Amino acid sequence: MKKIITGWIRIVCGLFIFAFGVHLTIFANIGLAPWDCLGMGLSYHTPLNYGLSMTLIAITVLGIDLLMKEKIGYGTIIDALLTGNFVQLFNSINPLPLNENLWAGIIIMLTGFVFMALGMAVYMKSEQCCGPRDALLVGLGKRMPKIPIGVVEIILWAVVLVAGWLLGGPVGIGTVISTFGAGAVMHVVYSFIRFEPRDLKHRDVIEVTKVLSSTLPSFPGKRR
Repeated sequence: MKKIITGWIRIVCGLFIFAFGVHLTIFANIGLAPWDCLGMGLSYHTPLNYGLSMTLIAITVLGIDLLMKEKIGYGTIIDALLTGNFVQLFNSINPLPLNENLWAGIIIMLTGFVFMALGMAVYMKSEQCCGPRDALLVGLGKRMPKIPIGVVEIILWAVVLVAGWLLGGPVGIGTVISTFGAGAVMHVVYSFIRFEPRDLKHRDVIEVTKVLSSTLPSFPGKRR
């Protein structure tokens, strides 16, 4: 039980670091990654701010994951509820104006990718499943087995990006850098810290709940 609770704390800390990285990619002001573009575009047409828009999107995707019967862990649920709001917190407290220099923006965005990769490593080490969007990608990949998972990801991101662009979300050179650069930076960071996500053994909500229930003290019934 202690390991599970510690894992939840690790998830929150990892998401906080990850959210700071996402904030930097927004602050760079050179275009957003597909999912962030969709969240920002949605915020332009609803009373919701970016954080709540991303939370709504994450919960919607989580619902799709459940319908697709994908593996859902407490980490997936915590991710859906907290990440967008953490990013909104950083966006709100940052006293600096948005960057206006292209080269500075590229450096800021790449720095953001480093924080995102580190945050994901901290978060995933809890072994309580990945975020809703990753689960969606895996689910789609299973349903299109003849298509490489990388191509499935490109198709998914393209659909999300078009939707975000139609809603007025920021698209620019940063969008291209995010699409191809985030994974490259993640690979470098994980090689440096010697972290291999594929070695993790994730446990879903049912498995973790069973462990928790088995460790709770049992109370004998009252005698009459």
